[in-house]
Amino acid sequence: MRKPAKNQKGIRLRSSLEPGDIGYITYLHGILYARAYQWDHTFEGYVADSLAKFALSYDARRDRLWIAEMGSQIVGCIGIVGHSDSEAQLRWFIVHPTYRGQGLGHKLLNEAIQFCREHGYKSIFLWTVSVLQAATHLYQSAGFRKMEEKTHLIWGHTITEERYDMSLTPQDRLKRVHQDREAAVSL
Repeated sequence: MRKPAKNQKGIRLRSSLEPGDIGYITYLHGILYARAYQWDHTFEGYVADSLAKFALSYDARRDRLWIAEMGSQIVGCIGIVGHSDSEAQLRWFIVHPTYRGQGLGHKLLNEAIQFCREHGYKSIFLWTVSVLQAATHLYQSAGFRKMEEKTHLIWGHTITEERYDMSLTPQDRLKRVHQDREAAVSL
């Protein structure tokens, strides 16, 4: 396991789970999404349930949770959950609004993708919602592609969930580069 990294802005990234992390990350999701989008308590329950399952079944060979801290305060996180030997899910990606626009989201996303490459995953998938446009932009710029969407009533609102996938195999990455070039030429 790598030593916690500190950047020039004083934000430290760590991937060790400590007491209180799961609860605080749940709180951060609950409070920030309630403020920004008026999502109700069921969203916090959804996050709490998935993080509890992660903590109870955590396997350092397959799973990871990166926590960004400023001093002793958690200001962001991202997680990877291994679903099989070849597929991982990216989860719990959040950056506190005070720390957005400083490259922290990009750094967290890159850490997660690099972990997946180093651990032999062939693909990564994630679920997000359409209102999270900044996150969607980060996912797309990293090479994720939207594969599915579904709209339904959750968290007190009608929300469109979107599934994004990213292939980590060299042949799929090369194929994607060619498709992007063809799309650019047709514009």
